[in-house]
Amino acid sequence: MSHLKNITLKHLLIDSQKKIGLQFHPDKVIQALIKELPDPKWSTKYAMAYISNTKENLDLIFNTFKGVAWVNSSFFFKNRIINSDNLPLDTQWFRNRAPSRSYRYCPESYLQKLELKRYSNSTVKTYVLAFEAFINYYPNIGLIKLDENDIRLYLQYLIQQGKSNSSINQAINAIKFYYEVVLGMPNRFYSIERPKKKETLPKVISKEEVLMMIRLTTNSKHRCIIGLLYSSGLRRGELQNLILEDIDSKRMVVKVTNGKGGKSRVSLLSKTILKDLRLYYREYKPTHYLFEGQKRSKYSGASIVKVVMQAAHRAGIKKTVTPHVLRHSFATHLLESGTDLRYIQRLLGHNSTKTTEIYTHVATTVFNTIKNPLD
Repeated sequence: MSHLKNITLKHLLIDSQKKIGLQFHPDKVIQALIKELPDPKWSTKYAMAYISNTKENLDLIFNTFKGVAWVNSSFFFKNRIINSDNLPLDTQWFRNRAPSRSYRYCPESYLQKLELKRYSNSTVKTYVLAFEAFINYYPNIGLIKLDENDIRLYLQYLIQQGKSNSSINQAINAIKFYYEVVLGMPNRFYSIERPKKKETLPKVISKEEVLMMIRLTTNSKHRCIIGLLYSSGLRRGELQNLILEDIDSKRMVVKVTNGKGGKSRVSLLSKTILKDLRLYYREYKPTHYLFEGQKRSKYSGASIVKVVMQAAHRAGIKKTVTPHVLRHSFATHLLESGTDLRYIQRLLGHNSTKTTEIYTHVATTVFNTIKNPLD
């Protein structure tokens, strides 16, 4: 297929009408074939040809260029499900809000698409509130009329408000989700500039400090929470979702189901923590979730954060310690002990080793082999 020419299909919105964009390098054969398509036009703004977006026209494009050019439709049909598992979502509170004349709610289609793609509850909340903040910045303009310049002005407003780069990127994601996913127009906004993500080093504590946190925690449930976060490298939400069957003492692994991005994996189970878990089970007798709150419901994320921070305070640790700091420390200590980066990647559930490589910047193993010039 290497000898074939290339055409990339893109979604366009021209005068509020959906169009099929045809992006290609200058070529007389392709240009001649495009002229044979129904009413082709050229967009100077997007630097590509376009025709009306209909199923008939889409089929015609593939038939016209068959054997002449490879039609790249990966952008056009991009519509993957984020989480393949049936995660419970709670979107009713968005729908049950009292009607308001002064506040513009996100369209029902927005909520429906979030549900169909099975985003997590926290992501749904972030997207809905971020998108509503955007559409309420333009209360009198129809959603379909808003364009790239309107988005840029809104992002400029967020910057002037002192919003972080992370918040601005969330706003962009929420806005693009409506136009590109809900309306089925991937890559409608081609030139929206994203702020560069700040590269911050992960915060870690020493192994001795972790052990001190566990040692000074007398409550068996709290000991197990701190111990599992560290020894298995779990995220807070992953710890919350653990059920009794996820602790596999025969294989000495912890099964993580529906981790970030809906991915599942297994991680290490510490022999020390297994002993603590058995003591905890006899004392608390959890019925479904490994850690349960009132009425046997899932233990709250806020309670987990509180447990970790109080333990760090008791251990005399000056820096702020969160559940994610324990996860960072788990990865860093494994790297320092000589564990292959690819194994750490799998234990953490990272898609790429590039994400895991950040721990090489805080691991001190290499530094210990370098003689300081002052010494």
